[in-house]
Order: sequence, then C-alpha cells, then structure tokens
Amino acid sequence: MTTDLTIAGLTIAGLARAGGVGVETIRYYQRRGLLPVPARAGGIRRYGAEEIRRLRFIRGAQGAGFTLEEIAELLSLDAGEDRTRARELARHRIDALDARIAELTAARDALARLATACGATESGPCPIITAFEPG
Repeated sequence: MTTDLTIAGLTIAGLARAGGVGVETIRYYQRRGLLPVPARAGGIRRYGAEEIRRLRFIRGAQGAGFTLEEIAELLSLDAGEDRTRARELARHRIDALDARIAELTAARDALARLATACGATESGPCPIITAFEPG
C-alpha cells in the first residue's frame, strides 16, 4: 500500500496521502469530529483501514457538494438504519446542485451571447469588456 503502513497502521502523513489530502486537513477533520483521534502507540498515532474509508467518504461527499455539517450527519447515519434522513439530505443536495447548474447555465448562455456579439463587428467597444465594466 504505502511505506507508512506498518502492523500498527498508517501515520497521519500516510493517512493524508491515502486520502489525497494534507496533514492539516486530517487535523481539521479531527477537530470537527469527522475523523477520530486515535490514542498514541509508542508516541505515534496510527490509523487503519476504517480511517481511510471514512476519509474517502468525507472527500467523496464533499465532491458531491455536501457541507461538513451534512457530512457529519451522514456519518452518524452510517451506523444506523435511517435511510429516510439520508435520502432527505441527498434530495436537498440534488436541489442545490440543480439550482447551481441553472445559475451556471444562465452565466454560460450570457457569456456565449457576449462572445457572439463581440465577433459580430470589428469596430467599437467590445461587448464582453463593456458588460463587466462598473457603472
């Protein structure tokens, strides 16, 4: 797996590498209660497969647009059978993503119209530049 993997597990640096994040991100997630802080063994904290799974879950949920508060709730549901609440959170996230997609589509369409207008003539001010000028 990684050179930090020993019988006792990964160091925090190894966990960070396995999850594709920095060590400070691990510490931040620990302060937020998203990742456990293991006891020291021989002066070093060791992490295992469960922490890697949890870290990858957090990163994947963030990629889907969930907030850290929502991720904490999803993690608490992970051990339970509350599929109704998990579905509610997912539907809320889908609605938020749909709204963001609509905003981005509108912005793209507006920029495409400006680019077309800019290419329609070679004289006068550029519509792209003037559209973003204040006042």
